[in-house]
Amino acid sequence: MLRSTMIDAIGQTPLVKLRLDDKAVGSVYAKLEMMNPFGMKDRAAKQIILEAKRSGVLADGAPIMESSSGTMAMGVALVGTYLGHEVHIVTDPRIDRLTLRKLESLGCRIHIVERMSSQGWQSARLERLQELLKEYPGAFWPRQYDNPHNPLAYAQLADELLADLGRVDVLVASVGSGGSLCGTARHLLRTNPELRVVAVDSVGSVIFDQPDIPGRLQSGLGNSLVAPNVDHALVDEVHWLNDHEAFSATLDLARHEKVFAGNSSGSVYAVARWISRHVQPETNIVGIFPDRGDRYVYTFYDEAYRREKQINISETTNEPTKVPYQTVVSSWSYATVKKGERHEQAAALR
Repeated sequence: MLRSTMIDAIGQTPLVKLRLDDKAVGSVYAKLEMMNPFGMKDRAAKQIILEAKRSGVLADGAPIMESSSGTMAMGVALVGTYLGHEVHIVTDPRIDRLTLRKLESLGCRIHIVERMSSQGWQSARLERLQELLKEYPGAFWPRQYDNPHNPLAYAQLADELLADLGRVDVLVASVGSGGSLCGTARHLLRTNPELRVVAVDSVGSVIFDQPDIPGRLQSGLGNSLVAPNVDHALVDEVHWLNDHEAFSATLDLARHEKVFAGNSSGSVYAVARWISRHVQPETNIVGIFPDRGDRYVYTFYDEAYRREKQINISETTNEPTKVPYQTVVSSWSYATVKKGERHEQAAALR
């Protein structure tokens, strides 16, 4: 399919029905957002930067600065440098070598913070970004955590799902900045106010009222702060997986479904597969798979790394434990988080 520019290549990603196993009742469809040029957040970067240029907030030739250790950095790098802007990425030592080399090859300037601050790596990066904004008057900060055009970017993703399936009954997606889950869910609720929205988080992330564990090994989902773009009122249920469980599910996703992905996708796969066993046969379950596995080849895909970090793939379960919301968890658990205004909000969106 012909595209005029690399920016036009963002979106229209494949939707694949997973084969699952003989325990599955409902159907699970994987939205392979990893098939964007660099990953899922290419959509958010495109929406945010093009809107900023349209509105005049981003002047021609002005630098763009963003805090990211993964796919948002790549999206901003792709769109920003393609449009002729100098792109600065503030990141931390967790950035993988592959992403670092990609950013360098696209011509980005990279700033790596040296240590965590009061709220972990994210807050350290944001503090450094504020320093850079003072150094570069007129620079544009996409603000992925609170820019409303982050979730708005995923209206197109929702439309693609509806064009392919006609109806989505359950949406399963990982949560970091809140853009993909909340943006997709908000748009889908316009056509199906009974949509079940399931958030996937990591043990040790604070997004859904858990204590922070800065040393958690998972990346791409979870956070040490709650981004304003996370709309808790949209979420019916949250699942937390620990490092062992997330990495095991991701390896299983590659072996069984032949999808070579990152741990965000692996966690979404585990949750969507479990949900498929507890629904009616006609249920359409969609999981958003945000990231490719390339950047993890030297971490959990590497057996030596798993030994070093004492990741025991056998220490996993296929069944989560249901807990009251705000219960501190250490292994795969889930809780209901639906707020009273959830259905009122859904009705207002129609």
